[in-house]
Amino acid sequence: MKKSVIITILIFLIICVNVGAIYWNFFNKNEESKQEEIVESTKKIEKPKLKIIDEESNSRPYAIMINNNIAAWPNHAGLSDAYLVYEIITEGGITRLMALFKDKNTERIGSVRSSRHYFLDYALENDAIYVHFGWSPQAQSDISTLNINNINGIYDNSFWRDKSLGVAYEHTAYTNLEILSSLAEKRQYTRETNRKILLNYSTSEVGLARIEGSIEAKQVKIPYSYSYTVNYEFDPVKRVYLRYMNDKAHTDGITKEQYTTKNIIVQKVKNYSIDSYGRQDIDNIGTGEGYYITNGYAVPIIWKKENRNSQTIYQYLNGTEITVNDGNTFIQIMPITMTPTFGMES
Repeated sequence: MKKSVIITILIFLIICVNVGAIYWNFFNKNEESKQEEIVESTKKIEKPKLKIIDEESNSRPYAIMINNNIAAWPNHAGLSDAYLVYEIITEGGITRLMALFKDKNTERIGSVRSSRHYFLDYALENDAIYVHFGWSPQAQSDISTLNINNINGIYDNSFWRDKSLGVAYEHTAYTNLEILSSLAEKRQYTRETNRKILLNYSTSEVGLARIEGSIEAKQVKIPYSYSYTVNYEFDPVKRVYLRYMNDKAHTDGITKEQYTTKNIIVQKVKNYSIDSYGRQDIDNIGTGEGYYITNGYAVPIIWKKENRNSQTIYQYLNGTEITVNDGNTFIQIMPITMTPTFGMES
């Protein structure tokens, strides 16, 4: 074979090897680029995180009893940081609130008042550390019997009195989450929970207009007695409900801003007096009727609770558990003898 032919073949082979290497590098980079695009695309479609609560957090909430005597209204503090608030009838036709805080550092919460035993059911269903200033005889007995992790202002150095408010002494007790956390640690209370969050939240807007039995609810009226009514008014711009008590705006005593809520759950229960003082009990074990309200509409629901420790389940009439919007929730546990009303914009 001639030398020139051999050289030509060698040159050809070198060219082929180089071309192959170039193609291989190009192909690999192309594949790597595609993989990176897939990863980036996957990141973009990850489920959005909730704003109201950290679903990945297993820290226990604090359930704090809030005074709702009319004298305490102007000085309420910290409720805008609560992700969940229960309101239930007490003696004298008024209510008391229990606000739940989780992974917050709210600097002023109150004013704090004493326990009523049926509020313990809702501290239990949220596996919360229960915070109160005193107790009824029934609550004192149940806290001991049920072994409730609690912080009591009568015995615990976890509150301060704000005497500058110019109100009766019983309306002046306040606390904050830093103080409560420190005391819970000293008490060696379990700080983590395995219990799931009570409500199912959606990061996409939940609309009720097409659900069976839906009612337009731009105005909501929830009477607890002949002397006390809670009202809500839907704000179509911010898409939350403005809260009122006896037609007066419910505002924070520090920020002066009106309290709002994204979700309202109405739960109707039988209530009755159990002593000469007029203290109440409620029939909240079993099943009953109510409403879920959000984004200007209300739908009838069914509530179910098996025992004091179990979580209340809220279902649409077809048996499907409700999903609530990403936002705070007021659970209005109201007397079955009273009727909530709903209206369009005035």
